[in-house]
Amino acid sequence: MTPATVAREMAEAATAWLDGLDAAQRQVATGPGPRPDEPDDAERHRWFYTPTDHGGLTLHEQTPPQQRRAMVLLAAGLSEAGYTTAATVMGLENVLDRTEGFTVAFGRDRGRDPGRYFLRVFGDPAGAAPWGWRFGGHHVSVNALVVDGRVASCTPLFLGADPAASPLLGGAVLRPLGAVEDLAREIVRSLSPDLAEVALLAPHAPTDIVGVNRTRIADGDRALPLPRIWRAPFGPPEAWAALERGSAAAEAATGLDEAGHTALALTTAPKGVPGAALDAGQRELLRALLGCYLDRAPAGISPMARYAPGPDGDAALDGVHLAWAGGTAPGEPHYYRLQGPRLLLEWDNTQRQVNHAHSVWRDPEADFGRDTLAAHRARHH
Repeated sequence: MTPATVAREMAEAATAWLDGLDAAQRQVATGPGPRPDEPDDAERHRWFYTPTDHGGLTLHEQTPPQQRRAMVLLAAGLSEAGYTTAATVMGLENVLDRTEGFTVAFGRDRGRDPGRYFLRVFGDPAGAAPWGWRFGGHHVSVNALVVDGRVASCTPLFLGADPAASPLLGGAVLRPLGAVEDLAREIVRSLSPDLAEVALLAPHAPTDIVGVNRTRIADGDRALPLPRIWRAPFGPPEAWAALERGSAAAEAATGLDEAGHTALALTTAPKGVPGAALDAGQRELLRALLGCYLDRAPAGISPMARYAPGPDGDAALDGVHLAWAGGTAPGEPHYYRLQGPRLLLEWDNTQRQVNHAHSVWRDPEADFGRDTLAAHRARHH
């Protein structure tokens, strides 16, 4: 499978979905085509992972055949494992609803809603101009851009899980992102004392990923309060006030002081332990951890080959840094990130008694395909 093959499957799926919508649905489901000037492309760059309005047509506003076509498009943008994980995360809304006593509303009829996932197509997937699409809802955000018949970008790509671990019959446990947590912990716990000191940025973990849902990543970025990661306040006012109070309480409970926030702030130069400092076994664990993020995309567009064993892949792995915050024992609040050229991967599991996980793959230089759109304009104008 090639980037062109993946792009063709996306275009066919998007066209079939749009063709099956009525006029009113299509108006909500579409947006203007991608543009190289960000102010003109602001909505496509707007993404969330909270249960807010992500923009587009929700699944529960569609008929079952339309829903299936929407899921075909989502599947075209993910690997088999990535799609299975995303579908599982969506299903966890029912589990989370039970965990919260079927009471959370967020100003809606139902706050935890497996039908409240939004799909929007930007531009014409059947045309020659650049086009893109976004699928998102609570703990899922998939963004894709197609330029000149090839997939140019598939980041940001976010997957979370709440609960992060759920009991199954027979004593089994459902952990959709279990390997994403366990592999990183195994690396950190295997470090020598000297390297562990380099890896540990702060003794306490933040309440969320540090980059949150920013459109661009910049030096000095810090985690934002939860209410900032919603499209707009929801009513009634007391419900929004309760969210603000809960966010403030969670932040206070982290134990992070100003020095901790400064240490955790994002920087262009990676923090933590470089892959070059790891032994052979740790490097293989690092490769496997990268795969937990990069293999969410179909093989034809995943950059995982960049880190494959061999001179070039080994050199690329050398430049990937692992940084950690919080405890290293299972069940302790923690955060980590992997950072290198064109790479920022973040994870946190701190909320709901360390049973609420977030993970995201970003390309700080070219999220949403900014670089490709600029190059496309230069060639064609």
